[in-house]
Amino acid sequence: MEILAPAKINLSLDVVGRRADGYHLLRTVMQSISLCDTVSLSASGQGKAEVFCDDKSVSPGENTVLRAAQAFSEETGLRGNDGLRFTVRKRIPTQAGLGGGSADAAAALKLLNTFYGAGISEERLRRIGLMVGADVPFCLMGGTALAEGIGEKLQKVPSLPPCEIVVCRPKTGVCTGRAYEIFDGCRAKPPVGTDGLLKALHAGRLNEIGKCLSNAFAHAGVSSETGRICGVMMGFHAAGASMTGSGSAAFGLFDGKEKALACREFLAARYPSTFCCEPVSE
Repeated sequence: MEILAPAKINLSLDVVGRRADGYHLLRTVMQSISLCDTVSLSASGQGKAEVFCDDKSVSPGENTVLRAAQAFSEETGLRGNDGLRFTVRKRIPTQAGLGGGSADAAAALKLLNTFYGAGISEERLRRIGLMVGADVPFCLMGGTALAEGIGEKLQKVPSLPPCEIVVCRPKTGVCTGRAYEIFDGCRAKPPVGTDGLLKALHAGRLNEIGKCLSNAFAHAGVSSETGRICGVMMGFHAAGASMTGSGSAAFGLFDGKEKALACREFLAARYPSTFCCEPVSE
């Protein structure tokens, strides 16, 4: 059994508060894109669940797929972490704000649900996914959605219109914890942008959406190199460019394939982790 695990980008990202337990509260519009990992599942017949990943930078002991299998087992009583072999073929860069680990966890939950014929609803899978990571519920839903709270409150919104998306990760990634430290240390909090982005999505005009892209972590200066990449994208006539998640990847929205491919080719000469992709519906 095999399934694609699409990455996500944040068209807007506002940090709007903080819970008593330290978790930050977000208001963000997320979009699935066609940059994907591939996750497969087979029965090994013995021992605990194993994960084989072709990206050696992903620690087997910290893999989100294993955590998803464990959460599935604990919540359903099914042996989601026993005698199974997961294989992950990575294409989504790590420490990029693209949700690769969350996408893989969501794919694992879908595979387990099908493998066991459990018939678990998507809503319940999202609750299980939240135990693994805040972005997992969105990755289970896919498409275009407004996420609030720590990511558990999801609402479908109008889709991003057809376009080309260039995604570029600098050579240096950003640790999410460090990004929040930088944000918390900023005296001037960034303006919120999600309301404007939602209005632009309802209008359905790519140029207007591009003008409304925003990211609180970018405003906080989490990655100066990401800002330079956004500048390059705008030089290639992107409708808009921004950082995704807590960084370090940037993305640009393009209304034509030729402009997007030219931008990708230019950036790829310096940044190998540069991709051209498209929005993905649910």
